[in-house]
Amino acid sequence: MSDHPAPTAPADSDVPTIIDRFVEANRRYAPTFRDGGMDARPVQKVAVVACMDARLDLFAALGLDLGDAHIIRNAGGVVTDDTIRSLTISQRALGTRSVALIHHTGCGLLGLTEDFRRELELEVGQRPTWAVESFVDLDGDVRQSMQRVRTSPFVPHTEDVRGFVFDVHTGLLREIV
Repeated sequence: MSDHPAPTAPADSDVPTIIDRFVEANRRYAPTFRDGGMDARPVQKVAVVACMDARLDLFAALGLDLGDAHIIRNAGGVVTDDTIRSLTISQRALGTRSVALIHHTGCGLLGLTEDFRRELELEVGQRPTWAVESFVDLDGDVRQSMQRVRTSPFVPHTEDVRGFVFDVHTGLLREIV
């Protein structure tokens, strides 16, 4: 839980928003930033696909440093067409060879249904073109994600594709085979 609650003031208020705080934090960060000469190719030649959940600090949990890996995040950490797009570019243009897929306990997609799309359609008058990709079986969805990567004709390096569930209470990874 953050020590800084999100402001609820309207956009035209003088109260700073969270994004205003990002900009200020960046101004403090920039003078200490040092371009280490990194390029876009990850040093460890790995791409990590994970959920966007704010409880997952992937750099700390995986022992990664800046420049080590491509981190691809979305709701649920599921392998969608856009994930395949990112992995394809990561491997074919930027040299990665390994893929780690990380789902987690307590995910917001567990139990969510396609009714979510129908409700959105009723609310906004247009049905989303994307699938919710919800699931009820966490391990099964990790297996499905691994299969989607391994069978994609666009992702050439599939010999080191592994899947995990991150436990949000212990911080431990459990490998799914």
